[in-house]
Amino acid sequence: MKQILTLTFLLFALCAPAKIVKKNVPSHKMNRSIPCVIILPDNYDKKAAYPVIYLLHGYGGDQNSWITIKPALNDIATRDSLIFVCPDGESSWYWDSPTDPQSQFETFVSQELTTYIDKHYATRDNRKGRAITGFSMGGHGGLWLSMRHPDIFGAGGSISGGVDIRPFPENWKMKEQLGSYDEYPERWNEYTVINQLDSLSDKQLHIVIDCGYGDFFYKVNQQLHNELLKRGIPHDYYNHPGRHTIEYCGNAIDYQIVFFNKYFDSSK
Repeated sequence: MKQILTLTFLLFALCAPAKIVKKNVPSHKMNRSIPCVIILPDNYDKKAAYPVIYLLHGYGGDQNSWITIKPALNDIATRDSLIFVCPDGESSWYWDSPTDPQSQFETFVSQELTTYIDKHYATRDNRKGRAITGFSMGGHGGLWLSMRHPDIFGAGGSISGGVDIRPFPENWKMKEQLGSYDEYPERWNEYTVINQLDSLSDKQLHIVIDCGYGDFFYKVNQQLHNELLKRGIPHDYYNHPGRHTIEYCGNAIDYQIVFFNKYFDSSK
């Protein structure tokens, strides 16, 4: 009897989904696999349809960064019946680089990864069930991808994001992705978030932005906020005392999860 119970327990453990799943997701565009972390609720049900929040890391981070920034993500996934997906974005700024064919992360995240997640997990497989945000470089990525792909992501956010890259032409290997600003100024204009607002004129993208008063990206976030106001584009915008730190990000993500949950609930 004891052996039967032990065998039953082992079978259950093998069948039950892990809280944190690590996968190498294939990218056909880059002809390689990209490591990703998928965070499931404890009571994950394959017959359910969970909304998904994609979390993008900052420069120098990887797919594991968000577990460090917010260790409670699994608890939040369980509490709110969510799935979190954290891809490795390398130093890509989540662009399809015009100079590096091995750095095509706009296509990977917005098309290949979302398709993979919807195929392998119980998701709400449309824009009404997807949101995306991130920290720093990932904040740029969250808005870059959602503004350019509102058919994929219904909501997009940024925490301490580099939403205008042009004041920082020598930083964070951006010129390796785009070429130098001096040589390709039009390209830098094209590849910055603040210049994507024309694409929002007839789209219903739910936007949330947060940046600390002491952050070196505060000025460009304020400029983005003002431009959104000028154009009459609805968005939530938060500032709190704080600098460009993971502690600030760890607090700010709580507000954004509430924002995304309201969007998911309203779009059922």
